Amino acid sequence: MEINKLKPRKALNKAYLKVKPNRTEIEGFKTNLIQLLDRTNDTESEEFHKNLVIDFLKKTYYDPKHFVNTKGRNDLVIHNGDKANSSVGVIIEAKKPTNKSEMVTLEKLNTKAFQELVLYYLRERITQNNFEVKHVIITNIYEWFIFDARVFDRYFAQNKS
Repeated sequence: MEINKLKPRKALNKAYLKVKPNRTEIEGFKTNLIQLLDRTNDTESEEFHKNLVIDFLKKTYYDPKHFVNTKGRNDLVIHNGDKANSSVGVIIEAKKPTNKSEMVTLEKLNTKAFQELVLYYLRERITQNNFEVKHVIITNIYEWFIFDARVFDRYFAQNKS
């Protein structure tokens, strides 16, 4: 598996580059991001930080059209609809900001966070037969590693060996 670090402009779908955000959306994002960063606390648990990420995602993008919460053992999921029984579209593995040993880096992808994300993806894709997962994400609030789920499908779900 080859790791490609992409600039945001290259990583985004070209259709999104044509959408111009309005000033209200930019200010809302900025306010919510500052609040997220201000609320982090190095002495608190992973659960505490996971709830901060949930609040940020809900306030900034997903509420009320998408349900954001945990699902089974998955840290966070974003559903494709507004109900808990709608299909999962995004799987997120959240780590505490100070947990450097389990967090991925560009130099070290094979970490506990990555392994858990692969497991959560395979459970959703194989066990739940969900073909609608679009992205899988690892975050520690300060860093966000966003993977296209098609890559996980090709390298893990379709790889019989």
